[in-house]
Amino acid sequence: MKSATIYLETLTCPSCVQKIESAAKALDGVDAESVKVLFNSSKLKFAFDEGKLAVEDVEKAITALGYEVKKSQVKDK
Repeated sequence: MKSATIYLETLTCPSCVQKIESAAKALDGVDAESVKVLFNSSKLKFAFDEGKLAVEDVEKAITALGYEVKKSQVKDK
């Protein structure tokens, strides 16, 4: 398992948080219980199985919702 932080453009409302969290949790390989969007700092934090998906897959899911990704950071958990 690895952990990742995806830095997003400024989030404007709580429904943005729910949409992003739901999209991330739905991806196979993401540890759904670890998914957390930090509204005030515009970050998505989660753990994932790198054998099943890459951070870029999560980024694509976020951009498909219409949100902009600034950068990502991955760490060994």
